[in-house]
Amino acid sequence: MKLFHENVHVKILSGTQFSRNGTITFSEIVSPPSQNNAKVAVLGASGGIGQPLSLLLKNSPLVGELSLFDIAHTPGVAADLSHIETRAHVTGYMGPDQLDAALKGCDVVVIPAGVPRKPGMTRDDLFNTNATIVATLADAVARNCPEAMICIIANPVNSTIPITSEVMKKYGVYNPNRVFGVTTLDIVRANAFVAELKGLDPARVNVPVIGGHAGKTIIPLISQATPKVEFPADQLSALTARIQDAGTEVVKAKAGAGSATLSMAYAGARFTFSVLDAMNGKNGVVECAYVRSEETECKYFSTPLLLGKHGIEKNLGLGKLSAFEENLVADAIGELKGSIKKGEDFVANMK
Repeated sequence: MKLFHENVHVKILSGTQFSRNGTITFSEIVSPPSQNNAKVAVLGASGGIGQPLSLLLKNSPLVGELSLFDIAHTPGVAADLSHIETRAHVTGYMGPDQLDAALKGCDVVVIPAGVPRKPGMTRDDLFNTNATIVATLADAVARNCPEAMICIIANPVNSTIPITSEVMKKYGVYNPNRVFGVTTLDIVRANAFVAELKGLDPARVNVPVIGGHAGKTIIPLISQATPKVEFPADQLSALTARIQDAGTEVVKAKAGAGSATLSMAYAGARFTFSVLDAMNGKNGVVECAYVRSEETECKYFSTPLLLGKHGIEKNLGLGKLSAFEENLVADAIGELKGSIKKGEDFVANMK
């Protein structure tokens, strides 16, 4: 008996989720098979996010080659995944000496590398370690596949995207339309929590989430949700706080054994599939992501984006905000500016 049914089609687009129609499959993403030859790299492939993310990517016909890199255990992860009966060719690379080889010819680079949050840690506590990791990996991307779509999962995303951008600028290869901070988990959580409260099918709920990817910079736009939903003020406030603090909810529940890895892998796969769909010419692919932006006074800001063959085709902006949401944006600006400056300063001071 096959775990993945071959005839079930699964759409992973803005606001839609993996199929719940009988047997769940990740093997059939709607897109013409002849175009699906992308080479995708996962940097940090042996970690808690990297392994399940690599599994989801291996099971998609959107991926022709899967290049896995980490500082340890990658050959084993690659060997394990290579036994799966899907066509993506998997190669494992391990250690700094093999990083360049892992990136040659890649169309999309997904970076979940870095240390996870532990109880009591904020995303900023991760900064020094993860900033160095992301800068090193961005340097390798700039040298080996400068035109690839870069999808950063490594926290703190509010700072690691400015770090990636500044490193790419040093090499003269920065394209703001191709560098994304993956905030999809915030959208996935918002969809799940709203569906739970309203008794809706989560697969049919879509809540845009704007701002950044930490604490109060996470701004769910419940007023723009589809289908339309309404909550009393106290419930709306509690729901917003839960979405903003959902990562800590998981860290506490795992009691020191890790952070959000499985849900983040799902969200990372969803975003990567949307990027690949758009690169293949699919129309109307919309995802929120943290990117270079002129929508607010912050240099970087997450909003819904129309994706195309070359990355961001159009920034769809903030849309019409409620008074409650306007206040959330105002409260987030200062923290976001600080995180952005912290990332830029890190690269400026690099030796």
